[in-house]
Amino acid sequence: MKEELVASITKLVVEKLSQEQQPQEPEVNLWSKGPKDLPPVELKEQSAGQIEWKPLQPKPDRQAAPLSSASKQKSADAAEAEKKEKQLEELRKKTPSRIAVGRAGNRPKTNTWLQFRFDHAAAVDAVYGEVAPEVLENLGVFTVQTRVKDKEEYIRRPDYGRQLSDEARKMIKERCQSSPTVQIVISNGLSAKAVETNIEDVYLSLQQSLNNLNISMGTTFYVDKGRVALMDEIGEILTPDVVVMLIGERPGLVSAESLSAYMCYKPRKGVIEADRMVVSNIHKGGIPPVEAGAYLGTVVQKILKHQASGVSLVKKES
Repeated sequence: MKEELVASITKLVVEKLSQEQQPQEPEVNLWSKGPKDLPPVELKEQSAGQIEWKPLQPKPDRQAAPLSSASKQKSADAAEAEKKEKQLEELRKKTPSRIAVGRAGNRPKTNTWLQFRFDHAAAVDAVYGEVAPEVLENLGVFTVQTRVKDKEEYIRRPDYGRQLSDEARKMIKERCQSSPTVQIVISNGLSAKAVETNIEDVYLSLQQSLNNLNISMGTTFYVDKGRVALMDEIGEILTPDVVVMLIGERPGLVSAESLSAYMCYKPRKGVIEADRMVVSNIHKGGIPPVEAGAYLGTVVQKILKHQASGVSLVKKES
């Protein structure tokens, strides 16, 4: 076969094939020109050669109502918790006690526990501490001892703290004025810190108050490791009309520097506790020391006027 004939046949076949209609591939809209975040679509075949994208209809959310109720309940619980917290905050402002401080599991929170340990240590130091000599020197008082030998015995044997040593009795008779109108006694008691912090303001204020009321004082002295009932023995030795004992209170976890003032009209051994009266909680967080001293002067004036103290004074005043 001639080459010209082969070339001619080949050309005719190619032209014939090119003229035949090629099957069209289905058209798919992969990229929409509309806005993003359209709802899901489902495929729907419109014709043999084209596919249409049809948006799916959203199905009703059966959990919508329960979620809405839960959200409302959560908001109500949050409001109730906030209300309770405000009420607790008001209570905390009214007391120094540890109330509504919360917890971590079954233990106190770290800050609460550390503050508790700090306050406990301060209370221990107050009991076992000693009044600085400079404080007593500034007041110009001398010191006597009870029958107590050390702090451990003082804690175990309160009765020893109610008795003066033989040397103390002798010193008091020699150095103190006999039968004064008011005899002031200072003692560390269960808190040396209370004496160090408050005694100067209380004592000087009381002294000024008595002077203004024209009430004479005896010779003030300091008793180391004394108890309140020690005023009975002092009353028998010096026979004053009124004994005022300024003594450190038992420390707590709120304050370790609180001072008390016990007063009794003509105390003697055998006096009942109902015949004593006390002004306590004297410190910067309670009764201001200067104010307490001035008030004690007016109480002493009432005791002398009615010749009674404690319950007896209340009965006579009424």
